[in-house]
Amino acid sequence: MLESTAKLGEDGIVTESRSAASVSARAQQSSTAGLAKLNARRAFECRLTADRALASLDEAEAFLRDRGMLTRTTDSALPSLYEACHEDPYQEGGQGFATWPATKWPWFGDLTERGYLIVGIHRGKNLLLSSEVAGLVDPICRAEIERMRAADRDWRRLLDHLADAGPSYLDDIRLELGLKRQELKSLRAPLERCGAIVARSAEVTAGEGHQHTSELARWDQVYVGPVKPGTDAAADPAQALADLVVAAVGAAIVAPEAELRRWFSWQWYWSAALVDDLVRHARLRRVNGHVTVSG
Repeated sequence: MLESTAKLGEDGIVTESRSAASVSARAQQSSTAGLAKLNARRAFECRLTADRALASLDEAEAFLRDRGMLTRTTDSALPSLYEACHEDPYQEGGQGFATWPATKWPWFGDLTERGYLIVGIHRGKNLLLSSEVAGLVDPICRAEIERMRAADRDWRRLLDHLADAGPSYLDDIRLELGLKRQELKSLRAPLERCGAIVARSAEVTAGEGHQHTSELARWDQVYVGPVKPGTDAAADPAQALADLVVAAVGAAIVAPEAELRRWFSWQWYWSAALVDDLVRHARLRRVNGHVTVSG
């Protein structure tokens, strides 16, 4: 039997008993050991070591399907496609594009040719989604289309134009809406960041050669998976965000709890109790300042 957890010291101050302190120390050691095991599993599943380097586009696709979502470069606990390549950069000591893998950098875009979506919902950065995770994102992006149509006349004009014209190249949009290049850039950026529209790289004929451009489409024009019943403007995007956070933690295996809120653009759907609620409902569990999926 343990001693009392507290006792009165000679100076009259109540102090923790030695047995209680021992229990606390063992609990801390167990928590630390548990986090170490999770980090080891993360290193394997997220291919963080060179012996797990992706060797082909087929392997990259399998990696995406396994993890559910991939960032392009390393910027958080979310798994990164380029980090998993373990290839020397295009230009040693360079910045930006020069830091991308020398020969495997096209894989991120190549996966869109296999039917996967790249969206800007990672706080404006590109996130590659598996079909399953795209289904989790779908209710939020549909809600964002309606929210942003109602919030701004110019956003509504672009969204309604795409609804009528279908997916369109940048130059066509600029011509048809009478927009300057910078005006369209400023207009599309928040819509992409929130998932209301999706940009796809494209190559078009220009004279005797080709030039690169982007094709813009509304989310509901590019998502081809099943739509959940009741997924409309009245659907609860906050609940969909909670489901997405669980999937994202599963993709990362383990992540600092403080980081979760910075993963996705939709701060207005985030509640202070979101993680607490997921822990209370046994969907996530806390481990030494980190979270992982329960079970």
